[in-house]
Amino acid sequence: MTTSPDLDRFLASMEYPATRDDLLRESARDGLPAEDRRLLAELPEQSYSAGWSIRYRLARRSLAESLHPGPT
Repeated sequence: MTTSPDLDRFLASMEYPATRDDLLRESARDGLPAEDRRLLAELPEQSYSAGWSIRYRLARRSLAESLHPGPT
């Protein structure tokens, strides 16, 4: 999974450490598209030390979903 350019810019500009709630609050304030905010909302509640750790989480989740798709 590749992140959108908007999400990449947002993660690069974010101050860390940041919790999921911090990410959601700032993404709404910055006007991040709804799909990108949905991805952030699905992250586990924890403190993230950098944007790369969020990208890693999102990529792992995407890979897991592609290997084990849910019911259709």
